Amino acid sequence: MKKSTLLDQNENTTLLSQMVQRLPLSDTHFRRISQLIYQRAGIVLADHKREMVYNRLVRRLRTLNIDDFGRYLALLESDPNSAEWQAFINALTTNLTAFFREAHHFPILAEHAKKRGGSYSVWSTAASTGEEPYSIAMTLAETLGGGPGKFQVHASDIDTQVLEKAISGVYRQEELRTLSQPQMQRFFLRGTGPHAGMVRARPELTNLVNFSQLNLLGNEWAVPGPFDAIFCRNVMIYFDKETQEKILRRFVPMLKPGGLLFAGHSENFSQISKEFWLRGQTVYGLTKER
Repeated sequence: MKKSTLLDQNENTTLLSQMVQRLPLSDTHFRRISQLIYQRAGIVLADHKREMVYNRLVRRLRTLNIDDFGRYLALLESDPNSAEWQAFINALTTNLTAFFREAHHFPILAEHAKKRGGSYSVWSTAASTGEEPYSIAMTLAETLGGGPGKFQVHASDIDTQVLEKAISGVYRQEELRTLSQPQMQRFFLRGTGPHAGMVRARPELTNLVNFSQLNLLGNEWAVPGPFDAIFCRNVMIYFDKETQEKILRRFVPMLKPGGLLFAGHSENFSQISKEFWLRGQTVYGLTKER
C-alpha cells in the first residue's frame, strides 16, 4: 500500500475521532442551561436529564461548528432575540404523542360536543407533531359532521419543528395503527412508489385544524378563546408547581361555561388548583360551576 494512502487513512481517522469526541458539559454549564430553558419555556430539568440535554444540544453545537458549551451559551445570551433561542427550545422540548393517545378521552369529547349548541371549539395546547389535534378533529367530524361552522380546532406548540411536521400531515403508516379502516380511508392518503409506507392527511382533515406557535409561559395567548374544551395533556409534568398553578389560573377564562379540561394520565389538576374539580378520568370542570 502506498505511503500517501496510509497518511490519508490516518488523517481521516483523526478527523473522525475529532468529530465524535465528547465535548465536556460542566456542572456550571448544565445549571445555566437548566436556568435558561426554565426562564424561556418553564421546563424543569432534573439532574438525571443531563445526558439527554447533552445528546440534544451537542447536535446544535456541531451544526454551528462550536466546540464548547460555554461558547454556545455565550452566543445565546449575547442576543435575547436571536433565532437560536427557538432552536435551543426545540432541542430541549420532549414530544411524545400518538393518534388517539389516552383513548378514553375521545368518546367523552364526542358526547360533550353532541350536547353543546352552536359551533364547538377546542384548543390543543401541546400539539406536537399533530396526532392529538388531528384525533380531535376526526372525532368531531364523525360526531358533528365536517361542514363549515360545525367546530374549530386550534392547535399550538412551543416547538416550531414539530409544528412543521404537523402542518405537513405526513406520517409513517405504522403510526396510524390506532385508526379504524373507515378513518384511514376518509382522512388519509396512502403513499405509493418511493412513498410506500407513508400516509398524508387529506385536506378534508388538515383544513379542520389551525396550527400556531405559542409559549404557555408567554404574556399573551393569541388563541380565539374561550373554548368548549382544552386539551393540556402530559404538559404540566415538565413544569414546577408554581408554573402549573399559573397556567391553570389562566385556563379559567379560556373555558366556556360547562367546558372541559383534559389532562394526562399522570397529572392531577385538582391537587394543583382549587379552580378545577375532577369530573371523570383525567377530565376536569370549573369548580365555580359545580
